[in-house]
Amino acid sequence: MSQIKIERYTLRNLDCGSCAAKIERELLKTAGVEEAVVDFANLTLHLKAADIPKALEAINRIEPEVVVTPKAQGGRESEPHDHSESGGYRKELVFIGIAGVILVVQLLFEDRFHALAWPAVEYVTALVAYLLVGWNVLLGAARTVRRGEWFDENVLMVIATLGAIAIHALAEAVGVMLFFKVGELLQNLAVSKSRRSVRAILAARPDRALVKTDSGFVETVPSQVNVGDIILVKPGEKVALDGEVVEGISQIDASPLTGEPVPIQVRPGEPVMAGTINTSAALMVRATKPFESSSIARVLELVENAAARKATTEKFITTFARYYTPAVVAGAAAIALLPPLVISDALFSTWIYRALVLLVISCPCALVISIPLGYFGGIGRASHNGILIKGSMFIDALAKVKTVVFDKTGTLTRGVFTVDQVVPDNGYTADDLLRYAAAAELHSTHPIGKSILQDLYARGLEFDEAQVREHHAIPGRGVSATYQGKKILVGNDPLLHENGIDHTLCVFDGTVAHVIVDDQYAGYVLIGDQLKPDAVKAMEALRANGVSKLMMLTGDNECTAAGVARTLKLDAFHAELLPEDKVRIFEEISLHHQKDEKVAFVGDGINDAPVLARADVGVAMGGLGSDAAIETADVVLMTDSPLKMAKAVIIARDTRRIVKQNIVLALSVKGLFMLLGAVGMATMWEAVFADMGTALLALLNATRTLHDSTD
Repeated sequence: MSQIKIERYTLRNLDCGSCAAKIERELLKTAGVEEAVVDFANLTLHLKAADIPKALEAINRIEPEVVVTPKAQGGRESEPHDHSESGGYRKELVFIGIAGVILVVQLLFEDRFHALAWPAVEYVTALVAYLLVGWNVLLGAARTVRRGEWFDENVLMVIATLGAIAIHALAEAVGVMLFFKVGELLQNLAVSKSRRSVRAILAARPDRALVKTDSGFVETVPSQVNVGDIILVKPGEKVALDGEVVEGISQIDASPLTGEPVPIQVRPGEPVMAGTINTSAALMVRATKPFESSSIARVLELVENAAARKATTEKFITTFARYYTPAVVAGAAAIALLPPLVISDALFSTWIYRALVLLVISCPCALVISIPLGYFGGIGRASHNGILIKGSMFIDALAKVKTVVFDKTGTLTRGVFTVDQVVPDNGYTADDLLRYAAAAELHSTHPIGKSILQDLYARGLEFDEAQVREHHAIPGRGVSATYQGKKILVGNDPLLHENGIDHTLCVFDGTVAHVIVDDQYAGYVLIGDQLKPDAVKAMEALRANGVSKLMMLTGDNECTAAGVARTLKLDAFHAELLPEDKVRIFEEISLHHQKDEKVAFVGDGINDAPVLARADVGVAMGGLGSDAAIETADVVLMTDSPLKMAKAVIIARDTRRIVKQNIVLALSVKGLFMLLGAVGMATMWEAVFADMGTALLALLNATRTLHDSTD
């Protein structure tokens, strides 16, 4: 059995949204193709197939002009070819200009042409102009028919214009083809502008690295740099790989990744991320990750793969266009043939003309191009703001979010704990208590454990690390270890109750770590955490943008959780939860919302991964978040700002609103002109202006998703 492969390709010479949909549809019919997504906005093919060569042959058969090239791995890849950026559009402008002059002459001297004894002169003049602008439309229609298909915009335009020529509406035939080509050209320009705007996000990809060697610095591509190599980053250059500063002090601009314009100072021992910009002084950086695992590589992969997860609306429009066009053609045929057969004084020429008007207005370009472009613009705008949305389907989900559930530590609070009090009991001293707690937390990765160790060292105290044995984490409770032959437990109040340890206090105004030495209560360490500076503003922004319920899940104690919930004015909270409890509580929350309303969960730690996977929209704090959380989440916030969650909802709602506007605009205008054409109140001139005008308006409206409304 052939192995399934997943590949991504750049598509060149693909200038038509309907053609993109056709390629995708036909690929899915090809044997061995498990998944195929054509992203027209980004000119990319996402292919999952057992027989890749066979799939590529199918593309060549479907659209011979489309060139398929593999996406480059590492380094900078070549840009997709845009029709509007090639020399070809200049030639089209010349042909359009000549055809326009001929059309004006024909309109001015139409009566004289009719009076000539040789009507062929009028036809030859019209056909010259027609062929100048319509030759590639005719070729496209011929290819479509040769493949056994009958319904795309090229075929519709050829039928409509040749029909007009047949009934001697020569000027209208030329005019329709001329304005169709002008509209296509303007569409290509609009799409290209949008692509360039989105590509600005991908421009953060570093394209070179200066590696230190025994003989000096050697320039290479980032993908060739090994972990441990030292690279030189000059002022104004991009950091090529994730690494650690070993020499130099400078300011780093992280806005290409996070969207935050405030520079960050870095010095030896501090991390830097690939794709950020060194702004002031030279740095020597030791690479800590290969390029393919770096921050920028992950960001680019998420952005480029986002198109593979299409929204329901996108899928519907593709399917709708597939059936809508044949239905309109059938309706046009009925209008051309039936009335003259049943109405005594009806003329075939009159009703054929009306049918041709229907064909002109029926092209689904406005929907097929503008809808995916709108979603792609929303994803690009989010990326520019340091928010990675893994597909347009999650834009739709975010737009419907009514309930947001937050983790506490590291999400709403800074997760940077400090020891506020050390309270010994049963004859232990404060120094002894802190030593035992630090010994138990020596190998812990939890922020509470780290804060205890930091406080111990800050007080100038020490303990014999070599005597720490048998360290174990107790999920949702704390840690255990053996130190100097004594069994040490450090954890929360449920840990005390589970071990039957006598103690006097259960409720604390803060996070508490109780210490047990050989089954005797030794005291507690009170630890403080602070709310993130923008947490309150984030809650207000979410409520202002349609989120009706804000909740919190935490493993911290009830009293601490209540204080945070009170400050942030949350609707509800659940405290002292184990990781499995979070999933259970979240599922209960999810049961109590309307069918069309979504529930989002925002978290940052590895313990949050199960809830992120369960949520309608899982949102990971990316700056300090774990790899597991980021991989599981549907949305990644590149900074640890809760306000980014509100921004994500705003962008999603804006994008969804613009997509809906385009659907309503296209269908209402087309429906109106179909009705007017059927009753003889619209000509082919008006039909082509309405069709191309609607497509251009929809495209221009779609480009609004790229920009913040406040910009």
